[in-house]
Amino acid sequence: MSTTLRHPRLALRPGAHRRLKSGHPWIYSNEVALDAAAKSLAPGSVVTITDAGGSLLATAHFNAHTLIAARVLAGAGDVAVTVQFYADRIDRALSLRRRLFARPFYRLVHAEADGLPGLVIDRFDDVCVVQPNTAGMQAALSEITEALIKVLNPRAIVMRGDSAARGLEGLDEDVRLIAGTLTGPVAVEENGAVFRADVLSGQKTGWFFDQRDNRAFMAGLSKDATVLDLYTHTGGFAIAAARAGATTVTAVDRSQSALDLAAQAAPLNNVADRVAFERSDVFGFLEAATTRGQTWQMVIADPPPFVKSRKDLKAGLQGYRKLARLCGQVAAPGGLLLVASCSHNAPVDEFTAAVVRGLGDAGRSGPIIRTAGAGPDHPIHPLLPESAYLKAVVLALD
Repeated sequence: MSTTLRHPRLALRPGAHRRLKSGHPWIYSNEVALDAAAKSLAPGSVVTITDAGGSLLATAHFNAHTLIAARVLAGAGDVAVTVQFYADRIDRALSLRRRLFARPFYRLVHAEADGLPGLVIDRFDDVCVVQPNTAGMQAALSEITEALIKVLNPRAIVMRGDSAARGLEGLDEDVRLIAGTLTGPVAVEENGAVFRADVLSGQKTGWFFDQRDNRAFMAGLSKDATVLDLYTHTGGFAIAAARAGATTVTAVDRSQSALDLAAQAAPLNNVADRVAFERSDVFGFLEAATTRGQTWQMVIADPPPFVKSRKDLKAGLQGYRKLARLCGQVAAPGGLLLVASCSHNAPVDEFTAAVVRGLGDAGRSGPIIRTAGAGPDHPIHPLLPESAYLKAVVLALD
């Protein structure tokens, strides 16, 4: 809602307002008339965007030192960005998640798609993990915390300020408990299974909610199969497959702390006798398995991002191709293979082509039976293809 307050003005160059007026949530630095006043604003300041003629267009967070100079918070000028503003946005996101999921374990806020650019919040029942990935959301952390308490009153709120995106915004790494109390890992419930997540020191927020639907799909095909889960992290795919009737599951990761949490989940789901955990570099594990002639009827590979920036695209695609080749060498005849990418800089067509070429290098082929992205708690901003970062392809091999 608009008020009588007045934010600092940030004028766009002539003609640069058209993308913003179409609903795009980002304004690039070359679209802004950067005068001395704008350059003097603290990173993360709330500003009102105007066109070249001075007409008010939007309220945004502004950082003069980044390529994405402004991120739109509201499609009107001089909107009061208060605790209530954040509470209203969080409450709206919460209403959607409650329609989507019966249990309170999900991504609660997914940045631009939920009207809070640069902010991620994951919910683990009465524990929330906040990722302020921009200078604007970092500056608003106290308001966001207060809003979360107002809407959900969680037992604990953790700040995970350790994403790579923060470095681009000039932000330091910062991980800490910012509200409430927390002792040790927290519980995660997904598709009827129970897991453990380290929200203070695990990868990202401690759990990858985005793969929920893909885990369910692969689990549904795993009955009576031998399964290899590569980059298992805390056992999401592995435990789900074992619960669904896989005969044996081998789960591989190089992080001992992640494997320890996965191993804790196995008895919680009554599958400890069918899941084996191995600490290893995945490429080394696959090469050794190939040498032994070992195969699995289902192979799942959900690696960390191979393409962290556009300049990494060629090398990253080569990495996916090599991974697919090695997976193809250990997949049994008639086996199933899932390969995923969480790199938004890897276009889905180029990623898929790299996987297919890698399988060809192994002398394998087969139709793609599923292509998928993240679950519905990771909504996609319709004008921001970058928000559709997750890609997963499942192939039925020859």
